[in-house]
This record gives sequence, C-alpha cells and structure tokens, in this order.
Amino acid sequence: MLQQLYRPDLGLLTDLYELTMSHAYRENGMEQDEAIFYLYFRKLPAGWNYAIAAGTDLVAEYLENWRFSAEDVAYLGSLKTAEGHPLFTESFLNYLQRLRFTGRVDVLPEGELVFPNQPILRIQAPLIEAQIIESALLNLVNFSTLIATKAARIVQAAGDGSVLEFGLRRAQGIDGSITASRSAYIGGCSGTSNVLAGRLLGIPVKGTHAHSWVMSFDTEPEAFERYAKAMPENALFLVDTYDSIQGIKHAIAVGKKLRQKGYRMLGIRLDSGDLAKLSKTARKMLDEAGFPEAVIVASNQLDEDLIARLRKEKAPIAVWGVGTQLVTGQPAAAIGGVYKMAAIRKKGEDWQARIKLSENPEKISHPGQLQIRRFYENDIPIGDLLYDQLHGPSQTQAFGQKWDEGRDLLQPLLINGKRVQPPKKLSDIRAFSMRERQRFLQKWNGKTYPAKEEKGFAERKNKLIQRLSVQQNHAGKNGVQTKTNESAIMTN
Repeated sequence: MLQQLYRPDLGLLTDLYELTMSHAYRENGMEQDEAIFYLYFRKLPAGWNYAIAAGTDLVAEYLENWRFSAEDVAYLGSLKTAEGHPLFTESFLNYLQRLRFTGRVDVLPEGELVFPNQPILRIQAPLIEAQIIESALLNLVNFSTLIATKAARIVQAAGDGSVLEFGLRRAQGIDGSITASRSAYIGGCSGTSNVLAGRLLGIPVKGTHAHSWVMSFDTEPEAFERYAKAMPENALFLVDTYDSIQGIKHAIAVGKKLRQKGYRMLGIRLDSGDLAKLSKTARKMLDEAGFPEAVIVASNQLDEDLIARLRKEKAPIAVWGVGTQLVTGQPAAAIGGVYKMAAIRKKGEDWQARIKLSENPEKISHPGQLQIRRFYENDIPIGDLLYDQLHGPSQTQAFGQKWDEGRDLLQPLLINGKRVQPPKKLSDIRAFSMRERQRFLQKWNGKTYPAKEEKGFAERKNKLIQRLSVQQNHAGKNGVQTKTNESAIMTN
C-alpha cells in the first residue's frame, strides 16, 4: 500500500532528533551496538477495555524498502547548525545513503487483542537503525490500532447489523482515509465507500447516490426513477432530501416498477431525523408494500453509543454507515503509543537492561527482551503475562494453567531485514480479528482483562528501579546528576 501511494524512499519519514542522535551515536563509536526497543501504549481511552493491534504489515513493507535516496541525503546536507555550519558530517551522510534495515522485528499478528504496556512490536537491530525508524513505526501503528479498535467497538454495538465505513470526506488527509479504511476493515467493517481503498486493498466498496442526485431533478420520484433506470441492480434510495416519509413512499413506488422489470429494490437510506422513529415507520411501510427484504441503512454522525441506543429502542436498521466518528477515532485523539529502549549491548557482549524512570508510575518503561504469554480456558482467553525472554519465567503456573499451556503472542515478522511471513489477505486478518474478539467478549465484555507482569520479571524490574534510584541519588549528591526521572540504564 505504501509503495502504491507514495514514492519508494521514505527514509526521511522521521523526526530530526532521530537523525541527530544517530549522528552522535556514530561519532561516539556506537554504530555497531545492538538495541532492543518495543512499541506499546500506556493506557486505553476511557471506557475501552481492549485494543486491536493493526499496522504491522505496513511496518514490514516500510522496513523492507527503507532507505535514504541521493535526494534525501542532499537535503540533509543542506541543513545547518545555529552557527551556520553543516548539521551532519559528510561521512555520516554517506553512511545514511548505504544504510538498510538489517534487524529483527517480532510483532503481534494484525487483528490480535492487545492491552496496555504490552509490546505490539519488538525491534532488535543495530542501534542507529532501531533509532531512526522510531517515528515512522509509531505513525504506522498508532493510527491503525486506534481506528481498528474504534471500528471493532462500533461493529460490536451493531450486533447482527453490518457496518460500512463512510469516512473519506472527513478523514485526515489522503493517507488518513486509506489507512482508516484498511484499519476499519480489520476491525470488522464489511465495506467502505472509498474506491481507492477498494482497489488497493480489496475491500468491498459500497454506495448508491447522494442528495445532490435527487436535487438534480425537478421531483424526487423522477430522480429515483432515473437512477433505477440507470442502475437497476444498485437501487437503494436516499429518502430524506425533502421529507423522509414521502421519500419512502416514492422509493416504494419505484421499487414496484423495478420488480415488474425483474429487478429488486435493495432498500432505503435515512440520513437525518429521528432514526429510531423513522426506521420503524419505514420498516412497516416497506413490509406492507411487499418489500420485507429491503434493508434500511442509517447514517448521520453515528458512533457505538448512538448505535447501541438505537438498537435498544428496537430500531430495525440493518446497515450502519459510519464516517467521521470512525475515521477520526473520536473521542480519542490517538492511542498514545510510545517506543522505548529495553536493552542494549556491545557487539559480542551480554545484554544490559535499560529502563526509563519517572515520577509518574505509568511512564516507567519495561526492561529486557519482552514477550507476552496468553492463557486460555475452553478456548477463551483468561489472562496475559508479560515476561523477559532473556531470563525466562520463574512461574510454572498462571491463571490456573501450566506455563507451557499458554501461547506466546509476539511472532517473527522480519529477520535480518527480510520478511519471514508472507503478507496475509486483509480479509483473513479481518476474520482472525473478529474471531479473537468474539472469544474475548464471551467472558470479558465490559470487564477489565488481567494483563499482568510475570512474577520474576516484576521482581527484577523493581530491584532495577531501586538500584538505579540509589545510583542516581548518589550521583546527584556528587553533582553529577540531580534528576531521577530521566531515561536510565542499569545491568540486570
């Protein structure tokens, strides 16, 4: 998808400080150092009790094609310091032009359930490579995960009804719309209005006509008849341009003419007014006119809460067209993903754990080579443990299950910079996501899922925090460092 939308070289899709740090790493002889980073989010938006991991296939595509073109390097060479000197050395610029991603990436499969502080991605790569890609990976995963989760919540609220993503015109730019369509489909939407997303991604596309079609003719009946003549197998009429009840009557009249010609009216769409009351009236009118199979589609600023209320009122709506609230992730502006170093080593040496301390406990990061193990009972997830693969688990049981009965979630996606899993069909990702979500909701709908730290990992982490705090306090007394909430390091 990225290669079809944008130019091949996306090396400059990064924040400047990733490059200035990398320049400094190289100047300090650290380009051969290897690091482990992981990408996760600290908390869910209010009222959400799960997230759907998404965007990891885009990460694979990005990293396999990651490079700095000659034009990119020339631009970086034009950047100046505050004193007017070149920001980067010629040696570093030449290094960038040769640079490719050579590391390993382990990921949660797209569509998998994920919870706060669990790695969606784990990167193990040369330090400079792992550093420069930070911003792009956050960009690709944060938005995708937000929209896939929002879509899943809307689909959950819709029950047996279908949800269509109608957000192109309200999305945040071209890529915002394409990524939103992709992510919404992963989250369970059954189609999109976005034709480019349909072509690029194979998502079913849906749509009939807008108010402007009706307004292009002298009367609504004429508009419906002309549309039915031109598109007899796509006849679903938007009935609220002037008066919804009259519009339903006009649609029924044209539907009867279609039937006489061997076609069928697919249904009607309501885009304003009291959707509960109008849909009930429309259903009664359609049934009495002999159109029980005609569906009622509703749109107009829908979200999961409004859909749930309408369903509680027994609104007979079969298809929900959701736009703005879905593709912008409202009310959450972002999923809040972060990318933190967890370990580092010199070439040929043992790993050293790294941890960021903070006066805010939720901002303390996790050290080590992290993995998530999920446990099940009767095929239903019952809890997760975060553990460090560098040490292995100290527990032999969890959630009433033997350790070996659990399943590790992070799977290798790239090794030595090359994909080791073929891309999956988006429809297969969607099916997997919906299946996993249904299993989860059987037990945890509206409840807090137990996603915890493995006992030995938690103990080592707490000891590391205590040792580091003592070290930093001692350094502060000697005038070396006075803060204890900065990014910190310590060997396990």
